[in-house]
Amino acid sequence: MAIFLTGGTGYIGAHVAANLLEQHDATLNMLVRGRDPRDAELRLWNALQLHLSFPKFYEYLQAKIRIFRGDLTSPQFGLEAGDYDRLVHTTDSVIHCAASLNRKSEKSCFNVNLRGTLEVLQLARQSQYYHGLRRFSNVSTVAVAGKRSHEVVLEDRSIEWERSDYDPYARTKKFCEHMVRELLPDVPLTIFRPSIVLGDSRYPQTTQFDMVRSFVFLAGLPVLPFRPHDKIDIVNVDFVADAISTLHMKANPEHDTYHLSSGNDSQTFRELTRALAAEQNKRGPLFLPILERPFGSIVNMLASRKGPVGPGAALMGVFLPYLTWNTVFDNTRVTTEMGRKPAPFSRYSFALLRFSREHNFEYPYQAWPESTKAGGSAA
Repeated sequence: MAIFLTGGTGYIGAHVAANLLEQHDATLNMLVRGRDPRDAELRLWNALQLHLSFPKFYEYLQAKIRIFRGDLTSPQFGLEAGDYDRLVHTTDSVIHCAASLNRKSEKSCFNVNLRGTLEVLQLARQSQYYHGLRRFSNVSTVAVAGKRSHEVVLEDRSIEWERSDYDPYARTKKFCEHMVRELLPDVPLTIFRPSIVLGDSRYPQTTQFDMVRSFVFLAGLPVLPFRPHDKIDIVNVDFVADAISTLHMKANPEHDTYHLSSGNDSQTFRELTRALAAEQNKRGPLFLPILERPFGSIVNMLASRKGPVGPGAALMGVFLPYLTWNTVFDNTRVTTEMGRKPAPFSRYSFALLRFSREHNFEYPYQAWPESTKAGGSAA
């Protein structure tokens, strides 16, 4: 029997997969897109090489990983009947990480987050019917809390259906949580809500650059349109992945919903900028909160331009609301149960910034060794 993991080639999902394999000796059923078995394995290798050497990855591929080559939004994931049946009967729990984070596209969010989650729930219901399901873990987001300002939000008070949302991503993830609870009433559930996941505290390398681009864009400005004492809830991905894996594998977690966040320990803009400035022997930026509205207008204008400025400004426009709401998400539950706290962003932020700049926001992927054949584990 195995854990069915979706989104295993994504940023958080790959960290979860590596943690489950290395720390929990888990066996995984992984849904991976690919033109053929070789392409699916190459995609998985690209996702996991940040965490594993190729010999270790190949060992897991032969003994601990079964790839199901399909698509989240297709009926029964687009699998052959026999492969889908095998997936149903070999899955003893589910970790649903896959999601569209395209905050500007309603189409993408509705297709992947709603239709995709419904397909995963159908699979879970069948597994529950035939042999029982040990646990269903859904990776959501703190953004389900909707538009907030100057608050500390608790898990049980996050979702208010009359509250407006920032974007389609937040709205659809809120509905996903609702579907999970409604359609799996007899299955043990765990809902994980990460805040802004940015970087790994153990090393500077990353394969996810969207939010990093926005971070670097801001770090280069001499003036910031923020209140210096506002907090920004950033959490390291290694803490998030370890919490998801550990609590999913636990027989009886103490709660059914967890904020994977920095909570009240979230650092202020002042603390973060001072740490970055000290690392570079520079002066920190000037804070002018009065510029927040005109800054947003300028960012939206630049986002439509071609050249190197456009993409960074577009990403900044998407993430700007999450930087100005001065809201943190209480993490007492997860830190108590895990017995530790996330790493402060200031401790590893400069290393992340330097790696991203030096590699032009691209991870230096290693090719599949020519001496090793691919195509042996994908269904």
